[in-house]
Amino acid sequence: MEPLTCPRCDSPMASRPLGTGQVNQCPEGHGVFLERAELGNLIEAETDWHRHAAQSTAPMPRITPDMVAPPSARKPARAWVETLFS
Repeated sequence: MEPLTCPRCDSPMASRPLGTGQVNQCPEGHGVFLERAELGNLIEAETDWHRHAAQSTAPMPRITPDMVAPPSARKPARAWVETLFS
């Protein structure tokens, strides 16, 4: 199969796995290109991620004098697709 080229800069695109499919990405940062079926798979995965991304809470710990502040938490992803590119 002939490698795909970016429609904007004509550079050969890099193919990499994404979820259960493949995505083609321009090395110059002009975009990500995928087949229609792969887009459908991404939409399903995004919907599933949002369905299961509910906030979970833990009970408050007892405060003791020897406690130290926890490390700062990583900013949560706004979407499943965002987790693939961060």
